Amino acid sequence: MQANISTYLAKKTEAAPLAVFRIFFGLMMFASIVRFWANGWIEKLYLEPDFHFKYYGFEWVQPLGELTYLLFVVCALSALMIAIGYRYRIFIVLFFLSFTYIELMDKTTYLNHYYFISCLAFLLLLLPANVYYAVDAKLGKAKTSYYVPAWTIDSIKILLCIVYFYAGLAKLNSDWLVEAMPLKIWLPSKYDLPLLGDVLQQEWLHYAFSWSGAVYDLAIPFLLLWRKTRWFGFVLVVLFHLLTRALFPIGMFPYIMIVSALIFFDPKFHHKILNGFSKLIGFSKIAYDNVLKSTVFTNSKRHVQRYLVLLFLLFQLVFPWRYLAYSNELFWTEEGYRFSWRVMLMEKAGYAQFKVVDTISKKQFYVDNSDFLSPLQEKQMSTQPDFILEYAHFLGEHFKVQGHKNLAVYVESYVALNGRLSQPYIDPTTNLLEEKDSFKQKDFILPFNDNIKGL
Repeated sequence: MQANISTYLAKKTEAAPLAVFRIFFGLMMFASIVRFWANGWIEKLYLEPDFHFKYYGFEWVQPLGELTYLLFVVCALSALMIAIGYRYRIFIVLFFLSFTYIELMDKTTYLNHYYFISCLAFLLLLLPANVYYAVDAKLGKAKTSYYVPAWTIDSIKILLCIVYFYAGLAKLNSDWLVEAMPLKIWLPSKYDLPLLGDVLQQEWLHYAFSWSGAVYDLAIPFLLLWRKTRWFGFVLVVLFHLLTRALFPIGMFPYIMIVSALIFFDPKFHHKILNGFSKLIGFSKIAYDNVLKSTVFTNSKRHVQRYLVLLFLLFQLVFPWRYLAYSNELFWTEEGYRFSWRVMLMEKAGYAQFKVVDTISKKQFYVDNSDFLSPLQEKQMSTQPDFILEYAHFLGEHFKVQGHKNLAVYVESYVALNGRLSQPYIDPTTNLLEEKDSFKQKDFILPFNDNIKGL
């Protein structure tokens, strides 16, 4: 077995797929950041709110005021430099740090595909994506090579397979397969779509979408990995993501997944793409390749990089299963839900009324959440226990500064999950100021009066 591993690690392959992936990644990220800015979301999400929800352990990450715009400029510029492969090592680090910092500024904006981008950027930190068809290679700022170790390209394939397959495993639950939830809620709301509006009202279609979505996510890694089914799999990727883009407001994510799937094709396919780029910029790729074909990529640090990539992929395999450490229903408590490739699996609506009490005089008053939170923040807060706890501590600190003493903060909250009737969510007798956020199970969450079967 060790001999087989050594043989695989020594295997070389053409660098074209890695170069194409780098180019498309940079261009898609640049377009995403420009779109985010153009829609006014920097101001709306990061500058206007007075309070921002923080990830546990990253409370120190704060919006930078007007300098937040500069942060987005750095991120966008880095994405462009990644695409052309100029000073790649510097700009991939800058992109990873700036993008991840943006992602961590407010937990309200959490999306699986933001996490996916951070993961891809971290992986690209460890890969020689600038040794071929890059400005660095042309200027001699990188060890130019026509070939790279096969594992560098395979590592991207493995990450994509994990994302798809784990998303499919997450759909193997009774709400998704037996009740067609939450698609039974979401699809009928698209009644105004041309051609599709009427058929989206049909219950049979809700089940068809639910089951086909699960089968798609579970099967697509194998379809893309096997050469004979690769084109069929890629057509499914395009159709699936274009359909989800038409039905749901998920931004650039479908296009990112489409271009990412190109990594599964052989080098000849990617050379055709690079030939197209070469014609656009007036670059003689044939002459460039003839010189490089005799060179092989070498790196004295390749052993360290291999181990880091291996550890990263092992982490991605194990970390999504952390929810098994909690005894409560995952969809109800969301303990271990984030960062586990669970995509669009539930619809939650909630109500949270906070009460501030003087424990000595027993005087009390209720909080108007709109005084402190944006509509999006309030919506997210009302259905997620770590949000509720953090907000309660913010309220306690806010009113303490105003001169109130002997404070306790309670919440009366109700949550409706996947079309069920609202149920009490947080124990109304728990003084939330006495609870601390941690990775421990949150016992102040009331039991879920139902059972969702599945993984």
